[in-house]
Amino acid sequence: MTAVTSAPPASPPAAARPSAAPALRIGNIELSSPVVLAPMAGITNTAFRRLCREYGGGLYVTEMVTTRALVERNEKTMRIIHHEPYETPRSVQLYGVDPVTTGKAVRLLVEEDRADHIDLNFGCPVPKVTRKGGGSALPWKTDLFTAIVETAVREADRGGVPLTVKMRKGIDDDHLTFVDAARTAVRAGVSAMTLHGRTCAQLYSGTADWESIARMKEVVHSLVGDEIPVLGNGDIFAAEDALTMMERTGCDGVVIGRGCQGRPWLFGDLENALAGNPLRNQPDLGGVADAVRRHAVYLTEHYEDEFMGVRDLRKHIAWYFKGYPVGGDLRSRLAKVSSLEELDALLGELDRGQPYPGEAAEGARGRTTRPRRPHLPEGWLDSRTMDDSWYAELAEAELDVSGG
Repeated sequence: MTAVTSAPPASPPAAARPSAAPALRIGNIELSSPVVLAPMAGITNTAFRRLCREYGGGLYVTEMVTTRALVERNEKTMRIIHHEPYETPRSVQLYGVDPVTTGKAVRLLVEEDRADHIDLNFGCPVPKVTRKGGGSALPWKTDLFTAIVETAVREADRGGVPLTVKMRKGIDDDHLTFVDAARTAVRAGVSAMTLHGRTCAQLYSGTADWESIARMKEVVHSLVGDEIPVLGNGDIFAAEDALTMMERTGCDGVVIGRGCQGRPWLFGDLENALAGNPLRNQPDLGGVADAVRRHAVYLTEHYEDEFMGVRDLRKHIAWYFKGYPVGGDLRSRLAKVSSLEELDALLGELDRGQPYPGEAAEGARGRTTRPRRPHLPEGWLDSRTMDDSWYAELAEAELDVSGG
C-alpha cells in the first residue's frame, strides 16, 4: 500500500510540460495560451483548477455564481470565488438577471479586489433557470440583456477589470440571438466574448455548430476588427479539435468544458498544439493514477476535510479511467472511496504499465442529453422587449448559488 502523505505529490514531469503558446489578450490580461477552462458546477473548484494549471497555461474560471448570492455574501458563494495566491489571473463567472444586482456584484468584486477578470454567463440551458427567463433565454429580451451588460462593463471599468460574456446561439433554431447579442456586447465595451455553438434547446446533444462561431467572429470583426477576441466553445475533446476550430472559424481562442473532465492534461496538449509542438500527454494507467491521487489531495486541502475531498473525487472516477482496462469491480470500489488510505490501496491494484488506450479514452464525456423544447415563461417569445410582468419571474431565476 502506498503511504498516505499530507503533502501534494509531485507535479507532472518536465517532459510533459508545454512550450510557449501564442498569447491571447483580454483587456489588460495577457495569456500565455488562448485556452479557457469553462465554469462547470461542482467541477471547476480550486482543486481542479490547480491540477489543470500544472499541465498548461490559460485562463481558469471559477464555478458560476449568482449575482444575488454574491451581493448577499452567501457563505458557499464566497468560498467559490476564493482564489489561492498562485491563481493568476483570478477569473470569476457571474450569472445575473437584473442590472442593479449585477452591477452591485461586479462592484463588490472590483472594490474588494477579488477578481482580475469577470465573465457574465448567458448560456446556461438548465430548465430551472430558463423557465424563469434566465440563462440562455435572457438574450431574447434585448433591452434587458443590454442593460445588464452595459451596467456590468461600467462597474468593471472603474477598477480596470476586463469583463466578458458567454452565450449560446439562441433559444432554438427559430429564435437565434447571438448576432444581436454580439453587436450589443461590442457597443457596451466588453473585452471578449464566447459562443457555445449550440442552442438552449440542444442542451449538450448533437454536434456544436462551429459555423455560428465563424459568423460571430465575422460580425465582431466588421465592427472593431480584432480589438475584441471571439472564443469558440463546443466539442473540443482533443488538441486537434481546437486547431480545427480555430482554423475553420477564425476564432481567437477556445473554451474547454466537458472535454477536460478526467483529463486535466488536455491543457498541456492544447498549449503545445497551438504552439506547433507535436508533444501530447497520453498517460499510461500509472500516470492516470498519479493524477487521481493529486486531485484527491487537492480536494482534501480545498475542503479542509479528507472525507469531503475524496467523496467529491468520486464523480471524476469514471471520466479518469474511461477506456482503460480497470475492471468493473475496481471501478465500483473507486467510485465509493472514503479516505486517502483506501484510495491508495485501490490505486495500488491497478496495472500501472497498461498503455494509453487511444481512441477509447478520448471523445465526448460528461453531460450528454437529448434536445428538447426549452422551458420558458409563458409568452416569453411573443416580444423581444421586457414588461413589468416578467420581473417577478426573473427574480426566481436567481435563487441558487450556482446555476451549473
